[in-house]
Amino acid sequence: MVEKIAHKLTRKPRLVALAAVLLLIPSVLGYAATRINYDILSYLPQDLPSSRGEQLLEDPFQMAATSMLMVEGMPAGYTNRLIQDIKKVPGVSNALWISNLVGIQIPVEMIPADLREMFFSGQATMMLIQYDHPGASDETMESIEQVRRLCGRQCFLAGFSVVIKDTRDVMDGELPIFVGLAVLLALAAMSVTLESWVLPFVYLASIGMAVVYNFGSNIFLGQISYITKAIAAVLQLGVTMDYSIFLYHRYEEEREHYEDKRDAMAQAIIAAFRSLSGSSMTTIAGFLALCFMRLTLGRDIGIVMAKGVVLGVATVILVLPSLVLIFDKQIEQHRHKTLIPSFDKVNAFILRARVPLVILTLALFLPAWYAQSHAGIYYKLDESLPRDLPSIVSNEKLKDDFDMATSHFVVLRDDLSAADMKEIESRMEQLPGINSVLSYHSILGAGIPDFFVPGGVRDMLRQEGYQLMMINSGYAPATDEVSAQLDAMNEILHAYDPGAMITGEGAMYRDLIDTSSVDFRITNYISIAAIFLIIAIVFKSVTIPAVLVATIELAIFINQGCCYFLGTEIPFIAPTIISCVQLGATVDYAILMTSRFQEELRRGLSRKEAILIAANSSDASIVTSALVLFCATLGVSFVSSIDLIGAICVMLARGALISALVSIFLMPAVLCVCEPLFSKTSWHWKTPPSGDSGEKPETLPEETEDACMAIGM
Repeated sequence: MVEKIAHKLTRKPRLVALAAVLLLIPSVLGYAATRINYDILSYLPQDLPSSRGEQLLEDPFQMAATSMLMVEGMPAGYTNRLIQDIKKVPGVSNALWISNLVGIQIPVEMIPADLREMFFSGQATMMLIQYDHPGASDETMESIEQVRRLCGRQCFLAGFSVVIKDTRDVMDGELPIFVGLAVLLALAAMSVTLESWVLPFVYLASIGMAVVYNFGSNIFLGQISYITKAIAAVLQLGVTMDYSIFLYHRYEEEREHYEDKRDAMAQAIIAAFRSLSGSSMTTIAGFLALCFMRLTLGRDIGIVMAKGVVLGVATVILVLPSLVLIFDKQIEQHRHKTLIPSFDKVNAFILRARVPLVILTLALFLPAWYAQSHAGIYYKLDESLPRDLPSIVSNEKLKDDFDMATSHFVVLRDDLSAADMKEIESRMEQLPGINSVLSYHSILGAGIPDFFVPGGVRDMLRQEGYQLMMINSGYAPATDEVSAQLDAMNEILHAYDPGAMITGEGAMYRDLIDTSSVDFRITNYISIAAIFLIIAIVFKSVTIPAVLVATIELAIFINQGCCYFLGTEIPFIAPTIISCVQLGATVDYAILMTSRFQEELRRGLSRKEAILIAANSSDASIVTSALVLFCATLGVSFVSSIDLIGAICVMLARGALISALVSIFLMPAVLCVCEPLFSKTSWHWKTPPSGDSGEKPETLPEETEDACMAIGM
C-alpha cells in the first residue's frame, strides 16, 4: 500500500504540490474563524467552587466581567455625565456609582462612611462597570475599547478584563513580528548546517504548509489559547524539521542505487514512513501527556501540538517529496559546504574518558534536581506584562488610592436573615486585609430605604434566589496572605450558608496554584511512562528506555535549574510544558544515536568501534535539529514583551541546546558503559529478530579508523 502511494506521489509532483497549495485556502479560512482565548483562568476545572461561582456571576448576575473606573480630580457633575454615557455603550449592562445609590445632590460628607470609603479616596472617585458578556469575549473587549474612548486623561480603567484586553492588543501587534523573526533565524540556522542554499527554503515551504494546516484545523476545537497561538507555530517548525532532514538524506542515499530520481524518492518515502511513524510517537506522547492536566490549557496546547506533529509527518511524506523533485535542479546547483565542525576528535576523547563522564552524569543529577525543584514560580498573569500598559498602571493606582488589590465576589443564598447578614459583614470587615464590604443588606444598613434603592442596583446584587457580596482586599492575588484570607472567609460563610461560593481573581488564582501543582506531577509521570513504554517497544528492552529517559531528564533538570541559579522566576505553566515538550522532542536525539549504535553492533563491530561510528554519524543531525529549534524559539523571546511567552520560549531554546550537549558529550559514554547491561536485558540487542548475523566489515570508515587508533583500540 505504501509502495503504491509513494510511486504515484513521485510521478506527478506538480499536481501534488498544486493540491497542497489549494488545501491552504480552507486552512486559512479555518484559522481566521478560530477564536483566541486570552483568559487563562477560564481553563480551570469547572467543578471548582470558584468556577461555579464565576458561572453564577455570568448568569444570572451578569457580573463575570466587571471593571473599576477611577476618575481623579473632576467634579461630581462630570463623573455623573460620564457614567450616563458609559451606560449607553453596547455591551455594558450596568454602571454603579454613588449617584445610583444616594443621588448626586447629597454632599460627600453626608454619605454613610461605608459607602464613602468604597467610592471615594482623596480627590479620586470610583465606579463599577458591568458587561453583558464574559470577561474575555470579543464583545466585552469592544465595550472596554469604547469605554476608554469616552474617558479623559484623568480616568483609569482597571480590572482583570481590562488586562485581558491589553494582553490581546500586545499579542496581536507582536505575533507577526516574532513569527517572522523565528522563520528568519531558523532559515539562517539551516543555511549554515545544510548542504544547499535552496534546501532550507524547500523545507520551510513544506513545514509552513503543515503549520497552516494545523492552525486551520483548530476550528474543530472552537478556540485555542493565546499561549498556544504564540508558541505552536515556532515549536512545530523546530520539532518537525528533523523529519524533513531525514527524508532528504535518505533520498540522497537512494539516488546512488536508482537511475530515475523518482524511484529514489519513492524508496525514500517508504523508508521515511516506516521510520517517522515510529520516531514521531515519542514527540506525540510528550504533547498528549499535557492533555491529562486538570487545567484544560494543557489539553489545548497538547492537542494542537500533537496534531501539528501528525500533520508535519504527513506533509513530509506527502508534500515535501514533490517539492524536492520540482526544485531538485536548483538544490544541486547551489550546494555548499556545511559549517558544522567535525566531532571525530571530541568523540575519541569522550570514549577515552567514558568512565569519568558517566560518573559526572550521575553526579549532576542531585544539584540539577535540587535547583529545578527550588526555582521560583509566579502565578499572577499580569506580572508577565509590561508595567507601562494602561491596565497595569490603572490596577496599581487602584491598589494605591483605594487599597484594592483583589476583589472577592461572594455568592450566597438570598433568604438569609438580616441578623445573619449583619454578622457576616461584621466578621468579614474584621479580617486582616479586608477594606470594604458591599452587599444589598449593607446598602440598607447604611440608612438607605429599600424603596429608594434603584432597580438596577437591586438587580445587580440580588438575582433568582442568590445575593452577591463584593469584598475588597488590600492583599494581592496569588499570595499566601490572600490564601489565608480566603480560608477565613470560607469558614465564616459556611457557618451561615454551606453552599456559599467565593470567586474572583483571588479565589481563582488560589485554585490555579493548587491545580497546576498537581498537574505538573501527573503530566510529568505520564510523559515519562508513555515515552519509556514506546522506547521499550522499539528496542525490546527495559534498561535502554531507563537510561535514555534518565539522561534527557537530566537535561530537563539542568534547564529548569538554570532559573534557580540565575535568580529568575518563571510562569507557573512553564515547568509542565518544558518537562513534556523537551522530553518528547529531544529524546529523539538519544534514540537516533542508540539506533545507530545497535545497527553497528549487529554488523559485528565492538562496542567502542560502534559507539564511535554512531556518535560521528549522529552529531551533525543533532546539531542541526537543536540549532533550528533553538533559533525558532529564541527569536520569539527577543521580541515578545509578554514574559509568559518569552520565558517559555527561552526555556525551550535553552532546553534544545542542553539536550543536544548532553546527547553529544555524555550519551556516547553512557551508552558505551551500559552496553553490557543492554546486551543482557534486551531481546535481539546484537542480532536482528530474523536471526541474520551481520559480518564485521573488512574496513572501517577512514575517520573512525583514525579515531580508533587514537584511543589505542
